[in-house]
Amino acid sequence: MGRSIAIGDIHGGLKGLVQLLQRIDITPDDELIFLGDYVDGWSDSAKVVSYLIKLAQQNTCIFIRGNHDDLTYRWLKTGELKEQWLQHGGQSSIDAYRNFSEQEKKEHIDFYEQMLNYYIDKENRLFVHAGFTNQHGPKAEYHDTGFYWDRTLWETVLSLDEKMKPNDKFYPKRLQLFEEIYIGHTPVTRIGETTPVHKANVWNIDTGAAFTGPISAIEVNSKEIWQSDPVFELYPEENGRN
Repeated sequence: MGRSIAIGDIHGGLKGLVQLLQRIDITPDDELIFLGDYVDGWSDSAKVVSYLIKLAQQNTCIFIRGNHDDLTYRWLKTGELKEQWLQHGGQSSIDAYRNFSEQEKKEHIDFYEQMLNYYIDKENRLFVHAGFTNQHGPKAEYHDTGFYWDRTLWETVLSLDEKMKPNDKFYPKRLQLFEEIYIGHTPVTRIGETTPVHKANVWNIDTGAAFTGPISAIEVNSKEIWQSDPVFELYPEENGRN
């Protein structure tokens, strides 16, 4: 049996992703669950997508949709440009696609369209980029955008009294629905951490690769953690999203 490995936000840092997978020493038996935000940040955004398309031919890969992936997809598909996106890494993705052929872009559009908003495994573990708001679970969510934009799940976990137990009356219902929840989206560097953070039954795997942190991965059964070097060190001539 192979391992089941969740991988955090990449943000165009292909060098960090390759280094991370080498350190994990992946085999074709390993299942790889990517938590989204493959693009927007470092100069290799388009190359990250090409790499992942090839990787999926070797391994079972689950690609969760991130907010940056959705924004880049919309630009590729329709030409939609949002000023806020350009200011937060979008320009790096536009630049990264300049030398891609129309056929290559089409292959990438297909890849973006096949991403999942969330994934629930056989052990009732949820994998989602940002979160969900409906107390009845992601299947009851009214709007898809919350899966890759909403931060309230993580904010709820951070504000939770550590003495509270899952069977307490006021324990958040969202957290009771799943054995564990794995997310990205909000860098743990915002709370002064550089490795994946475990709060209640939530694991945040976004360790700030778009800024000054590494790309991180965790084996969801053993909880073994791997990290690349800080990605900015691998792109010394660039600024990332800083």
